[in-house]
Amino acid sequence: MNQFRHEIRDGMKIDWDAPIAMDDGVVLRADVFRPVQDGNYPVILSYGPYAKGLSFQEGYKHAWLRVVKACPGIEKGSTNKYQNWELLDPERWVPDGYVLVRVDSRGAGRSPGHLDAWSAREAKDIAACVDWAGTQPWSNRKVGLNGISYYSMNQWQAAPLKPKHLAAICVWEGSSDYYRELCRHGGILSDFLSTWYPRQVTAVQHGVGERGAKSVVTGEPVAGPPTLPESELANNRVDSDGEAARRELIDDYYRPRLPRFEDIEVPLLSAANWGGMGLHPRGNFEGFLRAGSKQKWLEVHGDTHFTLFYAKYGHDLQKKFVDHFLKGLDNGWDKQPKVLLNIRHPGEKFVPRAETEWPLARTQWTKFFLDPAGRTLGRDAPQAATPLAYATTGDGVTFSTPPMTAPMEITGPVAAKLFVASDTTDADLFLVLRVFDPALRYRGETVLTSSSTQDVGIAFSYKQKTFIHVIDQYLDNERSKVTNDLEFTGCVDRIDFVPRPWVPQDAYNSTGDRLRAITVDQMIQHTLAHRTDRVLDLKRGAGVGRRYFARGLVNCGRKLGGRRNTLVRCRR
Repeated sequence: MNQFRHEIRDGMKIDWDAPIAMDDGVVLRADVFRPVQDGNYPVILSYGPYAKGLSFQEGYKHAWLRVVKACPGIEKGSTNKYQNWELLDPERWVPDGYVLVRVDSRGAGRSPGHLDAWSAREAKDIAACVDWAGTQPWSNRKVGLNGISYYSMNQWQAAPLKPKHLAAICVWEGSSDYYRELCRHGGILSDFLSTWYPRQVTAVQHGVGERGAKSVVTGEPVAGPPTLPESELANNRVDSDGEAARRELIDDYYRPRLPRFEDIEVPLLSAANWGGMGLHPRGNFEGFLRAGSKQKWLEVHGDTHFTLFYAKYGHDLQKKFVDHFLKGLDNGWDKQPKVLLNIRHPGEKFVPRAETEWPLARTQWTKFFLDPAGRTLGRDAPQAATPLAYATTGDGVTFSTPPMTAPMEITGPVAAKLFVASDTTDADLFLVLRVFDPALRYRGETVLTSSSTQDVGIAFSYKQKTFIHVIDQYLDNERSKVTNDLEFTGCVDRIDFVPRPWVPQDAYNSTGDRLRAITVDQMIQHTLAHRTDRVLDLKRGAGVGRRYFARGLVNCGRKLGGRRNTLVRCRR
């Protein structure tokens, strides 16, 4: 069946389902949007599983309404009927002399094949698509990768393969570590895959066909043409959430999905979200710091996961970057600050500030100690080791600073060292940093809008530790100044956590606010909740978590001031 079609509409030449042959014989399908006038244009390519034909408004209606509310100008200058979730709008980019190529990933949308998210095979496909686009008669031989989330995450995997025509990558809120950031947060199984995979991926798997959505532009099934039985669809995909549940430690399944940052050489713009807790920010910070690129920039913003990408702020930033590297324009990008931080202030106000490095060289690394005597979080170390026990089914333990007497800013990583014992086999520890108005206590918490929800603390971390099977793993104290690490000392020997950057947070504090270090048991983070049979089975009786705080401390980058809370959670 010949799927390929070509037409001119809405001021663009459009190739529907253009074939791109892979080295193993699979033919992927791409939609290509390009200027009507013949010429050689720079290309911006994306590759992902969300179905290139599924309109933003239909597939993600609530998110689209949030974009419209936050960016009222988005309804001007475009019909928006080509808008696709987490991708650029062709009607805004093609008139500026760009070709946009949207590729349905292997096994998704209109592309046949075996669906295996973030696999090494996908990375190889992306590299092949880049070099295909770079050799087309309408291309100027320079191809950039762009997109949010999935379309950013796979850039970390594809760029190290060094496709010949790859000229720049723009990673907008893209995690990088499939094990630590997506599947198992600190070893604890995340619910992300079990909700995301069926809702956003298998719902548009190639072969859903007539049972699924249709393109509002072409009328064709977005996950077709064929309509396959459910049994065949199941055989054509990896059981991603099941694999994460079955595989507790990094093995040969996870390793090929981890990026080789040092092999990335192309210019890089890494755009992170302060509030992207639980998934993306670590990838943006780690990628910026570890990429081998000699030309790389870090931008950090707030707001939701997607609105600023579509807003004038994000559009202009991305366009200036790609204009410089894909078109060769002398537009001042060479003077762009290497680090641009949008610092959060009360009332969700963000003020941009140029920096030259990350972490900030002028950081005043400051220690706060957890003192069980008065449940305080202070600058002075406790005089003696004191055990503090609580039931794991309770509300945990809270530690607070006195009300702040001067403004404080915390911009940077956080590390915590805890001394913990439990009468259960396993312990899941959650640390949350929170801020309270001292007059209102818990009712006066200052909460932030994260990238995907509202009302969250300023940062958090978590770690699972099995007390019987101890892995001899030690914290790299220098690395903890790059990302947020949680250091844990257990009842058997020194046990340190895999670095967990939840996340290099910016924070602010008005005079009088109180920092709280809290250990609680009830914590849910929208789709990033953590459920396992081991965690939720309370029928065998509740355990008791004992915390030893003589040397327990929270170490944070302090600048001007800050507020924080530490939440430690231990569950059966």
